Amino acid sequence: MLRYFTAGETHGKCLTAIIEGMPSGVFIDVQKINEALHDRQQGYARGGRMKIETDKAEILSGIRNGYTIGSPISLRIENRDWVNWEKIMDSQNAVSEKTVTAPRPGHADLTGGLKYNHRDLRNVLERASARETAARVAVGSIIKQMLEQFDIKFYSRCVSIGPVFDESKIFDDEFYKRAKNSPVGFGSEKSEKEAIAFIDNAKAKGESVGGIVEVRICNVPIGLGSYAQYDRKLDANIAFSAMSVQAIKGVEIGDGFEAAKKLGSSVHDEIYYSNGKYSRGTNNAGGIEGGMSNGEPIIVRAAMKPIPTLYTPLNTVDINTKETKKASVERSDTCAVYACSVVLEAVVGFEIGKAFLEKFGNDTLVDIKNAYNSYIERISQY
Repeated sequence: MLRYFTAGETHGKCLTAIIEGMPSGVFIDVQKINEALHDRQQGYARGGRMKIETDKAEILSGIRNGYTIGSPISLRIENRDWVNWEKIMDSQNAVSEKTVTAPRPGHADLTGGLKYNHRDLRNVLERASARETAARVAVGSIIKQMLEQFDIKFYSRCVSIGPVFDESKIFDDEFYKRAKNSPVGFGSEKSEKEAIAFIDNAKAKGESVGGIVEVRICNVPIGLGSYAQYDRKLDANIAFSAMSVQAIKGVEIGDGFEAAKKLGSSVHDEIYYSNGKYSRGTNNAGGIEGGMSNGEPIIVRAAMKPIPTLYTPLNTVDINTKETKKASVERSDTCAVYACSVVLEAVVGFEIGKAFLEKFGNDTLVDIKNAYNSYIERISQY
């Protein structure tokens, strides 16, 4: 079974990840991992941390001469900011500076402190921070490189920034190129300007901004996932992984919540058969029916709340004095929605890869290709 773990704190020495279950024989381009890490650091109104870090992945095990060898893959991403925090975050002799006792509303601070009995809430926020997603982006890049062997392609964009929606109507390759180069992940220049103005206004007030992001995955074979058990449903696992991303408060696939407002005849995708293939006339289901991929593009959207750290902080309670005071302020972004789209692409990519290997095997790429080709041939005659 394909799985991964991450470790590391936002101001610690590094972030690490271990991937288990990756088949042998897959060529991994480290530059592609680093490009994904670079993309995660982009976007309008990111914070000062992005001026410090230049994230790059170091492969520690599981890859030799560029190819996976079937053993666990481990990787490391250095935190360049560690030099400024070494005394505070030292594993043995940390100094008691920058202690946090005023939990931020909307963050893990207070609940985490209560759960793990921490009197310095830095012990919570250091791990709960979205800095951890850098490791997940690196993991996702490795899995997506495997899926590229089967022409599975990933596209991501920002649907909205606050109340400003991208007005684009055509989502072709040119659109995704524009969206990737846009500071807010939009294809429409008009919408981009409106989103930037909204962010600027929020920043001037010490506020933060959320939005909606979308990932589209094309050429996914029919039949990934299963209807047989709840924990094998592809959409369930995608929703779980998306909700695990920091600041995500809602997930939808295809029409999602809009489907609840419509009649069945305008929701369900009619089935056609031509040129030896089944197809749907529409894709309201977002590429998944009955917990399985149906061959149409898989479309996943996630709603990201505004970041809890506000430069005009909200009221909270000091955990020591129990007095009302303003929440602590950590260095943060005003808007990280663009970065969130990159993270969503990575975590959804992992779930697609996991389901793919569960169906076609995970020992070596040669056997997986044979199983995949045999399956495609069989269903083409159905």
